[in-house]
Amino acid sequence: MSFNVAVLASHTGTNLQALTAAGQQSASDFTVTLVISNNSGSGALAHAQEQGITGIHLSGRTHPDPDALDQTMLAALREHDIDLVVTAGYMKKIGPAVLDAYEDRIINIHPALLPRHGGPGMRGRHVHEAVLASGDSLSGATVHHVTANYDEGPIIAQQQVPVLRGDTPDALSARVLQAEHQLLPATVQAFARNHAD
Repeated sequence: MSFNVAVLASHTGTNLQALTAAGQQSASDFTVTLVISNNSGSGALAHAQEQGITGIHLSGRTHPDPDALDQTMLAALREHDIDLVVTAGYMKKIGPAVLDAYEDRIINIHPALLPRHGGPGMRGRHVHEAVLASGDSLSGATVHHVTANYDEGPIIAQQQVPVLRGDTPDALSARVLQAEHQLLPATVQAFARNHAD
C-alpha cells in the first residue's frame, strides 16, 4: 500500500523535485501524489505536470474566503488519500481545518537550525543574511512539525552546514539547499516506514 505525500510549494520547487525523485526509487516507501501551490505560475506546478502528478492552484485568488480555501485544500488532500503533507517553500499559513485533520502529519523544511532564525519573515535569503549577520559558525536545514505559528512546531530532524569564512548569502544558501535535498527525502522516507500499515 502506497504512502501518499502531498507537497505544498510556492516557487521553484527544488525540494519537491528531490522528493519526487526519491519517491520514484525502488526502495522508497512513499510517493508524491499531489502538489498544491498558491502560485499558478510556480515551477512546482510545472514539475508536477512534467511528472504526471496532480497539481492544483489554490490561493486567495481562487478562494478569496480563507475558510473556503482551507476546506477546499482539505477536500483535495482527502480525495487523494494523503498520508503526509510537506510544506517546502510554501509562503502561506495552513488553515485550521487542515491543521486539525492532519495533526502531526504536516511537516516543513526550513533553511536554518531552528529555533534560531525562524519565525515571520525568516524565509529564503533573509534567513541566510541573518545567519551571517549573527556570526554563527553553523547553519543547516531543519524538518519540523507544522503548527499554527511559523517555525514553532517540534523539530524532527536537522542537518548541519558549516558557515565558511567569506560566505555570502547565495553561497551559504546553495550549501544549505543541498542539505535540504538530502534531509527532507530521508525524513519523509522514515516517516513513511514508521507509519506503514
